[in-house]
Amino acid sequence: MTSEAAQPAPRRRGRPGNDQATVLREAIELFNLQGYDATSMGDLAARLGFTKSALYHHVPSKEHLLQQALDEALDSLATVVAAARSETDATAIERLRHAVRGSVDTLIEHLPAVTLLLRVRGNSPAELAALARRRELDAALAELVAQAAAEGGIRTDIPPDLISRLLFGMVNSLSEWVRPSGRTSPEAIAEALTAIAFEGLLAP
Repeated sequence: MTSEAAQPAPRRRGRPGNDQATVLREAIELFNLQGYDATSMGDLAARLGFTKSALYHHVPSKEHLLQQALDEALDSLATVVAAARSETDATAIERLRHAVRGSVDTLIEHLPAVTLLLRVRGNSPAELAALARRRELDAALAELVAQAAAEGGIRTDIPPDLISRLLFGMVNSLSEWVRPSGRTSPEAIAEALTAIAFEGLLAP
């Protein structure tokens, strides 16, 4: 028979209080683990050790949590893109390079939320809104690529929109394998991806 001392401590039961960040972190992890559609508020309450009624007292709906998670990812990515575009003293290739480097940093820093963003398919109003924002970001990034091509900073024999898709597709692929606590530091990953991408894109 297992002794009482050896048994794992149960999660605290009761209301989530003001720790909304903990609720959101656990929700994102659960959405990524078993899928948003397959996750219920009851699942989340059980994971947190709260009663379902207590969870609803502080969180209006599952989609509200999804919206918060997607906004976290999109807001952080939008900040990176806006910062790169505002660098008026930099060349277009430098602005593009900063956008790529910043996107890698953001993906790793907000990995669970960005992973969730990359998995949405437009099955709810929150997902449709997120996809619309992603399209806006994609257009802004493609514009940076086009500006770099126009300045002669990168090759012009490949359409800018295709370069943008390939470039940021490589960034997004990190969500499938990168781990912030892995053997390679986030800084080293960002530097390696940026170097590989731009050494292959620099004009002769």
